[in-house]
Amino acid sequence: MRLTYKTINPYIILVPFDYYKDKLAAERLHRVYDIAPPRVRQYFKAEFDFVRSFATHEACALEMGCGYGRAMAELAGDFKMLYGIDNSAASIADARGYLKGVDNAHLAVMDASRLAFDDQTFDVVFCIQNGLSAFHIEPKILIKEAVRVTKTGGVALFSSYAAQFWEHRKEWFMLQSKEGLLGEIDWEKTGNGKIVCKDGFNATTYGPAEFEALAKALGLEARIETVDDSSVFCVIRV
Repeated sequence: MRLTYKTINPYIILVPFDYYKDKLAAERLHRVYDIAPPRVRQYFKAEFDFVRSFATHEACALEMGCGYGRAMAELAGDFKMLYGIDNSAASIADARGYLKGVDNAHLAVMDASRLAFDDQTFDVVFCIQNGLSAFHIEPKILIKEAVRVTKTGGVALFSSYAAQFWEHRKEWFMLQSKEGLLGEIDWEKTGNGKIVCKDGFNATTYGPAEFEALAKALGLEARIETVDDSSVFCVIRV
């Protein structure tokens, strides 16, 4: 199967600081996952297994925000082809080494809000581990783009952290801060699913009500499912 990229005219824009692109990429992102506690590692596996439940060996999938290719390495064997995009050139370069020898994995530096793929290209599109928050882009734009490139009959998947997972998530982010991967946590602003650091890092969450509201605003039907008491998944059938 050959995928074609759309041509997007170049333009000039003032780009704000992007934490995952400018600070937490490549080998530093590796370290984030290397230090994850056991319960957080269980959460990783549960997310992979949920995505895998929509896979077939004839399906073509896209991961939005693939980082250094961690999820792609786990899931490539479940799909005919798996594409990963990220806005960090450093992370994509790292992913090329991490996925060396995985013949059905393809990577590109790309803006998730302007996907350079034709309409109805993929059977499965997924953006996991709170990716909607990490992008710091209007979530309706990201969901709309994901649905645009999903085939009729396919599925778009988005995940965020479940409220029940807060203490485990907080422990993990405290470890990241201690390692210097994130700045000092601002405890006055952190809470209710939101983590804020004094160096500009800011991560929120999307609960069932928020996911349902986003889907409704786009005229889409969504199924919301809690997985492993750690993730909230928004499942959109196209």
